[in-house]
Amino acid sequence: MTGSSSASELRRTLGVGDAVVIGLGSMVGAGIFAALAPAARAAGSGLLLGLAVAAVVAYCNAASSARLAALYPASGGTYVYGRERLGEFWGYLAGWSFVVGKTASCAAMALTVGAYVWPGQAHAVAVAAVVALTAVNYGGVQKSAWLTRAIVAVVLAVLACVVVVCLGSGESDAGRLDIGASGGVGGVLQAAGLLFFAFAGYARIATLGEEVRDPARTIPRAIPLALGIALVVYACVAVAVLSVLGSAGLGDASAPLADAVRAAGVPGLAPVVRVGAAVAALGSLLALILGVSRTTLAMARDRHLPGALAAVHPRFQVPHRAELAVGAVVAVLAATVDVRGAIGFSSFGVLAYYAVANASAWTLVPKPTARVVPALGLLGCVVLAFFLPGLSVVAGAGVLAVGVVAYGVRRWVVERSGGPGQ
Repeated sequence: MTGSSSASELRRTLGVGDAVVIGLGSMVGAGIFAALAPAARAAGSGLLLGLAVAAVVAYCNAASSARLAALYPASGGTYVYGRERLGEFWGYLAGWSFVVGKTASCAAMALTVGAYVWPGQAHAVAVAAVVALTAVNYGGVQKSAWLTRAIVAVVLAVLACVVVVCLGSGESDAGRLDIGASGGVGGVLQAAGLLFFAFAGYARIATLGEEVRDPARTIPRAIPLALGIALVVYACVAVAVLSVLGSAGLGDASAPLADAVRAAGVPGLAPVVRVGAAVAALGSLLALILGVSRTTLAMARDRHLPGALAAVHPRFQVPHRAELAVGAVVAVLAATVDVRGAIGFSSFGVLAYYAVANASAWTLVPKPTARVVPALGLLGCVVLAFFLPGLSVVAGAGVLAVGVVAYGVRRWVVERSGGPGQ
């Protein structure tokens, strides 16, 4: 990898607590406020089974990512792991799916903020949010960690209120928690694929590997901690909301958590839930910009993206050009296009990204017992990816195909010019 001098490397300032908070800021985001309804429509009474399947696959991915991150503590996450363990193409494919898919997710999160804060001016608010959070990230990763800590505290407090109000109300009925699978196996797997998207934030810890202190110790601790806390939160929220609305009511809900507190007899809490959703979307957006800019940095170092994006700010020790480029692209998207309903391919891309992570972890230790977790994770990613809604699969496969073509063109140009592959 190029850029080994200290001037082009990032500063290691994040401890275990900071890394866990950044992971939580990514996972306990706007997804929990919105993902439950489409998952319930797909799985019916099998929603909790879908959550369990998503959690198992996420655990396998987290375990594989943690092992790899300890060995390769550089910015870029699975882009670096795939390149080092499987070859340049597979690392590139992981990085491509992450950068393109998550850039669309950034725009979607920004528009979600706008929709909650000021529906009539959603695009303007979205652009303002992108500019503000890009400025925070530009000032150093420690400032981003501080802001994320405050956001996570607010979101967890709101979710705790939802759980207490729903479970403590007279409308709560344990009979609505039937864990059958009225949506069938396919419905459960589709729900797992949709819910998996909400778990995927722990990748942010790995993509920040170059900014973590003692990464061989910190990252393997932070990833499962963040994932475990998020799983407990999701399970509590899902049980509480299901106990009030049931799977059918949850599937029909336009704003599941707000509808649940209304059904529980506390409509005054609904505006608080809306504020929590807006803050959660801000947290997701902050963490997404962090992750995309670090993967952009890693790909720029290898010239898969313009080399100028590999620059590191001498004072703030952040990939400032990559952050500004990502912020500019996201701001343009947020100002001009409503991508909230058109980013299904992002889930497909995230699963492709983790499939490469598991395949990379498979190569670490040639013992069959050590390969069970990455094998299960790889299989789970492939299955969940192809059980997503049809349009998501088509869009995701199309995005990957464009990336493959771009890679092939670049290789052809390099070979024609007689230059090196890197």
